[in-house]
Amino acid sequence: MVEITLVRHGQAQTGATDEHSYDKLSDLGHQQAQWLGDYFAETGRSFDHVISGTLNRQRDTAGVIAGALSLETRQDARLNELDYFGLSQSLKETHALDIPTDRASFVAHVPQVLSAWQAGDIHDHLEGFDAFQGRIEAMISEAEALGGRVMMVTSGGVIGMTMRLLLQLEVNAYANVLLNIMNTSVHRFVKTGDSLALAMFNGVPHLEAKDRVGARTYI
Repeated sequence: MVEITLVRHGQAQTGATDEHSYDKLSDLGHQQAQWLGDYFAETGRSFDHVISGTLNRQRDTAGVIAGALSLETRQDARLNELDYFGLSQSLKETHALDIPTDRASFVAHVPQVLSAWQAGDIHDHLEGFDAFQGRIEAMISEAEALGGRVMMVTSGGVIGMTMRLLLQLEVNAYANVLLNIMNTSVHRFVKTGDSLALAMFNGVPHLEAKDRVGARTYI
Protein backbone atom coordinates (compact mmCIF):
# COMPACT_ATOMS: atom_id res chain seq x y z
CA MET A 1 0.00 0.00 0.00
CA VAL A 2 1.23 3.46 -0.92
CA GLU A 3 -0.49 6.60 0.36
CA ILE A 4 1.19 9.99 -0.02
CA THR A 5 -0.20 12.89 2.00
CA LEU A 6 1.06 16.41 1.37
CA VAL A 7 0.40 19.12 3.95
CA ARG A 8 1.00 22.80 3.40
CA HIS A 9 2.70 24.61 6.27
CA GLY A 10 0.72 26.83 8.65
CA GLN A 11 0.29 30.54 8.04
CA ALA A 12 3.64 32.31 7.95
CA GLN A 13 4.43 36.02 8.25
CA THR A 14 1.98 37.69 5.90
CA GLY A 15 3.09 40.98 4.43
CA ALA A 16 6.75 39.97 4.29
CA THR A 17 8.73 41.10 1.25
CA ASP A 18 11.57 38.58 1.42
CA GLU A 19 12.02 34.89 2.19
CA HIS A 20 13.86 35.42 5.48
CA SER A 21 11.10 37.62 6.92
CA TYR A 22 8.34 35.33 5.67
CA ASP A 23 9.81 32.07 6.93
CA LYS A 24 8.31 31.91 10.42
CA LEU A 25 4.94 30.60 11.54
CA SER A 26 2.48 33.14 12.85
CA ASP A 27 0.60 32.40 16.07
CA LEU A 28 -2.32 31.30 13.91
CA GLY A 29 0.02 29.10 11.86
CA HIS A 30 1.08 27.27 15.02
CA GLN A 31 -2.57 26.84 16.01
CA GLN A 32 -3.53 25.53 12.57
CA ALA A 33 -0.79 22.91 12.82
CA GLN A 34 -1.87 21.89 16.31
CA TRP A 35 -5.49 21.54 15.23
CA LEU A 36 -4.43 19.31 12.31
CA GLY A 37 -2.22 17.15 14.51
CA ASP A 38 -5.03 16.78 17.03
CA TYR A 39 -7.45 15.89 14.23
CA PHE A 40 -5.17 13.14 12.95
CA ALA A 41 -4.75 11.79 16.50
CA GLU A 42 -8.49 11.88 17.26
CA THR A 43 -9.41 10.11 14.01
CA GLY A 44 -6.72 7.46 14.38
CA ARG A 45 -4.72 8.44 11.31
CA SER A 46 -1.00 7.83 11.62
CA PHE A 47 1.94 7.74 9.24
CA ASP A 48 4.92 5.49 8.62
CA HIS A 49 7.13 8.39 7.53
CA VAL A 50 6.97 12.14 8.17
CA ILE A 51 9.22 14.29 5.99
CA SER A 52 9.36 18.07 5.76
CA GLY A 53 11.38 20.61 3.88
CA THR A 54 14.14 22.41 5.74
CA LEU A 55 12.44 25.82 5.83
CA ASN A 56 11.40 26.96 9.31
CA ARG A 57 7.69 27.13 8.51
CA GLN A 58 7.72 23.62 7.05
CA ARG A 59 9.87 22.07 9.76
CA ASP A 60 7.91 23.67 12.61
CA THR A 61 4.55 22.66 11.14
CA ALA A 62 5.75 19.07 10.80
CA GLY A 63 7.06 19.10 14.35
CA VAL A 64 3.74 20.19 15.81
CA ILE A 65 1.75 17.63 13.81
CA ALA A 66 4.19 14.79 14.50
CA GLY A 67 4.26 15.72 18.19
CA ALA A 68 0.51 15.17 18.41
CA LEU A 69 1.05 11.72 16.91
CA SER A 70 4.24 10.86 18.84
CA LEU A 71 6.14 10.45 15.58
CA GLU A 72 9.64 11.40 14.48
CA THR A 73 10.33 13.67 11.51
CA ARG A 74 13.16 14.13 9.06
CA GLN A 75 13.95 16.93 6.63
CA ASP A 76 14.71 16.98 2.93
CA ALA A 77 15.52 20.24 1.13
CA ARG A 78 13.89 18.96 -2.06
CA LEU A 79 10.56 19.80 -0.41
CA ASN A 80 11.52 23.47 -0.04
CA GLU A 81 9.37 26.07 -1.75
CA LEU A 82 10.10 27.71 -5.09
CA ASP A 83 11.89 31.06 -4.73
CA TYR A 84 8.83 33.26 -5.28
CA PHE A 85 10.50 36.39 -3.91
CA GLY A 86 13.55 35.88 -6.13
CA LEU A 87 11.42 35.20 -9.20
CA SER A 88 9.30 38.27 -8.49
CA GLN A 89 12.35 40.48 -8.12
CA SER A 90 13.79 39.09 -11.35
CA LEU A 91 10.65 39.93 -13.30
CA LYS A 92 10.47 43.37 -11.74
CA GLU A 93 13.99 44.10 -12.93
CA THR A 94 13.67 42.58 -16.40
CA HIS A 95 9.98 43.10 -17.22
CA ALA A 96 8.97 46.00 -14.93
CA LEU A 97 6.36 43.70 -13.36
CA ASP A 98 5.34 45.10 -9.99
CA ILE A 99 5.55 42.86 -6.95
CA PRO A 100 2.04 42.36 -5.48
CA THR A 101 1.01 44.03 -2.25
CA ASP A 102 -2.40 42.39 -1.74
CA ARG A 103 -4.17 39.14 -2.62
CA ALA A 104 -5.92 40.56 -5.69
CA SER A 105 -2.62 41.59 -7.29
CA PHE A 106 -1.02 38.33 -6.12
CA VAL A 107 -3.69 36.32 -7.98
CA ALA A 108 -2.82 38.14 -11.19
CA HIS A 109 0.91 37.97 -10.55
CA VAL A 110 1.39 34.23 -9.98
CA PRO A 111 0.43 33.02 -13.49
CA GLN A 112 2.72 35.67 -15.00
CA VAL A 113 5.62 34.59 -12.82
CA LEU A 114 5.16 30.87 -13.54
CA SER A 115 4.82 31.41 -17.29
CA ALA A 116 7.96 33.53 -17.44
CA TRP A 117 9.79 31.03 -15.23
CA GLN A 118 8.84 28.10 -17.47
CA ALA A 119 9.98 30.09 -20.51
CA GLY A 120 13.36 30.78 -18.89
CA ASP A 121 12.82 34.56 -18.66
CA ILE A 122 14.49 34.88 -15.26
CA HIS A 123 17.94 35.63 -13.88
CA ASP A 124 20.42 32.80 -14.42
CA HIS A 125 21.34 32.47 -10.73
CA LEU A 126 17.80 31.39 -9.79
CA GLU A 127 16.63 27.77 -9.79
CA GLY A 128 15.14 26.91 -13.16
CA PHE A 129 11.60 25.65 -13.67
CA ASP A 130 12.80 22.26 -14.92
CA ALA A 131 15.16 21.86 -11.96
CA PHE A 132 12.35 22.61 -9.52
CA GLN A 133 10.04 20.19 -11.29
CA GLY A 134 12.77 17.55 -11.27
CA ARG A 135 13.35 17.66 -7.53
CA ILE A 136 9.62 17.39 -6.81
CA GLU A 137 9.37 14.44 -9.18
CA ALA A 138 12.27 12.81 -7.31
CA MET A 139 10.50 13.28 -3.97
CA ILE A 140 7.32 11.68 -5.31
CA SER A 141 9.35 8.69 -6.50
CA GLU A 142 11.10 8.42 -3.13
CA ALA A 143 7.78 8.49 -1.27
CA GLU A 144 6.48 5.72 -3.53
CA ALA A 145 9.59 3.64 -2.84
CA LEU A 146 9.24 4.09 0.93
CA GLY A 147 5.74 2.61 0.81
CA GLY A 148 3.07 2.77 3.48
CA ARG A 149 1.64 6.10 4.59
CA VAL A 150 4.02 8.97 3.87
CA MET A 151 3.33 12.54 4.99
CA MET A 152 5.33 15.34 3.39
CA VAL A 153 5.00 18.80 4.95
CA THR A 154 5.86 21.39 2.36
CA SER A 155 4.58 24.53 0.60
CA GLY A 156 1.97 25.56 -1.95
CA GLY A 157 4.30 25.67 -4.94
CA VAL A 158 5.50 22.14 -4.25
CA ILE A 159 1.97 20.82 -3.81
CA GLY A 160 0.89 22.58 -6.99
CA MET A 161 3.82 21.07 -8.87
CA THR A 162 2.89 17.63 -7.57
CA MET A 163 -0.60 18.16 -8.98
CA ARG A 164 0.92 19.33 -12.27
CA LEU A 165 3.08 16.23 -12.53
CA LEU A 166 0.50 13.64 -11.50
CA LEU A 167 -2.51 15.24 -13.24
CA GLN A 168 -0.58 16.54 -16.29
CA LEU A 169 -1.58 20.18 -15.77
CA GLU A 170 -0.51 23.04 -18.00
CA VAL A 171 1.25 25.93 -16.29
CA ASN A 172 -1.87 28.15 -16.07
CA ALA A 173 -3.77 25.34 -14.38
CA TYR A 174 -0.79 24.85 -12.07
CA ALA A 175 -1.07 28.53 -11.11
CA ASN A 176 -4.80 28.18 -10.41
CA VAL A 177 -4.18 25.18 -8.17
CA LEU A 178 -1.38 26.93 -6.29
CA LEU A 179 -3.51 29.99 -5.58
CA ASN A 180 -6.21 27.96 -3.87
CA ILE A 181 -4.07 25.91 -1.49
CA MET A 182 -4.91 26.77 2.12
CA ASN A 183 -2.52 26.76 5.05
CA THR A 184 -2.32 23.29 6.68
CA SER A 185 -4.51 21.86 3.93
CA VAL A 186 -4.28 18.12 3.25
CA HIS A 187 -3.72 16.59 -0.21
CA ARG A 188 -3.63 12.84 -0.64
CA PHE A 189 -2.66 10.43 -3.41
CA VAL A 190 -3.22 6.67 -3.22
CA LYS A 191 -1.47 4.22 -5.50
CA THR A 192 -3.94 2.31 -7.65
CA GLY A 193 -2.24 -0.25 -9.85
CA ASP A 194 0.84 1.49 -11.25
CA SER A 195 -0.47 5.03 -10.84
CA LEU A 196 -1.00 7.52 -8.03
CA ALA A 197 -4.64 8.64 -7.97
CA LEU A 198 -5.85 11.84 -6.32
CA ALA A 199 -7.95 11.02 -3.25
CA MET A 200 -8.12 14.44 -1.55
CA PHE A 201 -7.35 18.03 -2.53
CA ASN A 202 -7.21 21.03 -0.20
CA GLY A 203 -8.90 19.25 2.68
CA VAL A 204 -9.18 21.22 5.93
CA PRO A 205 -11.32 18.96 8.17
CA HIS A 206 -9.63 20.47 11.23
CA LEU A 207 -10.93 23.93 10.24
CA GLU A 208 -14.53 23.01 9.45
CA ALA A 209 -15.96 24.03 12.83
CA LYS A 210 -17.99 27.24 12.74
CA ASP A 211 -15.65 29.02 15.13
CA ARG A 212 -12.63 28.30 12.87
CA VAL A 213 -13.91 29.92 9.67
CA GLY A 214 -11.53 32.83 10.22
CA ALA A 215 -8.62 30.39 10.51
CA ARG A 216 -8.89 29.28 6.87
CA THR A 217 -6.04 31.24 5.30
CA TYR A 218 -4.18 31.26 1.99
CA ILE A 219 -1.26 33.60 2.75
